[in-house]
Amino acid sequence: MRHLSATFVMLLRTAVTALVVVTLSPSGALAFDPSDLKKLMETKECVGCDLEGADLVRANLKGANLVGANLKKAILIKVDLRSANLAGSNLEGANLWTAYLWKGNLEGVNLKGANLLNADIRSVRMKNTIFCNTTMPDGSIVDRDC
Repeated sequence: MRHLSATFVMLLRTAVTALVVVTLSPSGALAFDPSDLKKLMETKECVGCDLEGADLVRANLKGANLVGANLKKAILIKVDLRSANLAGSNLEGANLWTAYLWKGNLEGVNLKGANLLNADIRSVRMKNTIFCNTTMPDGSIVDRDC
């Protein structure tokens, strides 16, 4: 049996995770407040917003203010969050695959079960950030705060 490349294994793991998330998600039910999503997309300002489960794939949220926002299980694949402030936000179970978080603020953020595979987290502030079953950019799992 041939050995699979590390990149292929990581991509396969991401695809399976995405399939499980889609399969287990409640169909037809909005968990987030649509007015909060509209506000975020129009102003990039949404302090304390409820965006649980929101689909923000490829959204341009560069410099957004999401302090204290609920982004639990949000789909943030390839989202641009460079220099964004997410301090105190809940990103539990969020999918941040290949997200751009460069110079962002993730201080005090809950990243339990979050997927950061291939995300750009250079120069990100992460003081008091919670890691438990968190997939890091290199594919490693951090369980520091379980």
